[in-house]
Amino acid sequence: MPRSALEQRSLLYSLLGDLPPRDRPIAAEVVAREERPAYTLEVLQLDLNGVEPVPAYYTRPAGAPVDARLPVVVYNHAHGGDYVLGKDEYLRGRSALLQPPYAEALSELGVAGLCIDTWNFGERRGRTESELFKDMLWRGQVLWGMMVYDTLKATDYLVARPDVDAGRIASVGLSMGSTMAWWHAALDERVRVCIDLCCLTDFQALIETRGLDSHGIYYYVPALLKHFDTSAINALICPRAHLSLAGNWDRLTPPAGLDRVDQRLREVYAAAEVPQHWELVRYNTGHFETWDMRARVLRFLRDHLTT
Repeated sequence: MPRSALEQRSLLYSLLGDLPPRDRPIAAEVVAREERPAYTLEVLQLDLNGVEPVPAYYTRPAGAPVDARLPVVVYNHAHGGDYVLGKDEYLRGRSALLQPPYAEALSELGVAGLCIDTWNFGERRGRTESELFKDMLWRGQVLWGMMVYDTLKATDYLVARPDVDAGRIASVGLSMGSTMAWWHAALDERVRVCIDLCCLTDFQALIETRGLDSHGIYYYVPALLKHFDTSAINALICPRAHLSLAGNWDRLTPPAGLDRVDQRLREVYAAAEVPQHWELVRYNTGHFETWDMRARVLRFLRDHLTT
């Protein structure tokens, strides 16, 4: 008998290693607050996992009514081998992303945003990725699992905020942040909108093109392929809105794999009678955001999150 979506989510989560309790209490401290032209910035120190503090940025659009409950984006930063940048990507951008940075772009839409430093990035850096992966492996943990866990707990923090509309949450990111967006949305039904840029990677296509070393070691989850392919994980997002943007010349997203994922998700969303909620747009480009991608991201958020 086929597993239900709930059973599939439970199985997927179980593959992520020994995680802290999902229901553990969380805490937050506002370290600093700044009024900037486009938004109010809160610099946060979050207790999400009980192992180490998680620095984060929260932005609220300038001029938003004090009592307004706003739509919010969980912004997932990229990897790119830059362990220093981390959550600052949200405020400053990076070379693979257009300007203005997403903190400003979201504020112009009237959308709040949260970005955390994931394990080993930004203010959490200091070890090599390999060292951290090996340390966790010895303890029965999976680095990607701990990253996903922090994102889920950060969502717990958001829904508890009085200025956030818990019914209007999106997850967005490029590259590693793209992968986090679709894992986040697959595991957490509170995510109503998923937008991934330049990393909807079909696992089998990555093997076929000998592209495994294109991803960092953080990406790999033991025994995942015994139970799931990329399409099966992404199918758990249905019937919620999902926009994927990819470059045909991007080595991280082999075209044959994009074909497979697109065909399968078209079938899944059609069966759910919401074919308009799945969209894959491909470009003859590499691993970076284009102007058309940015326009589509903002339009998708307007259509599915802010209205």
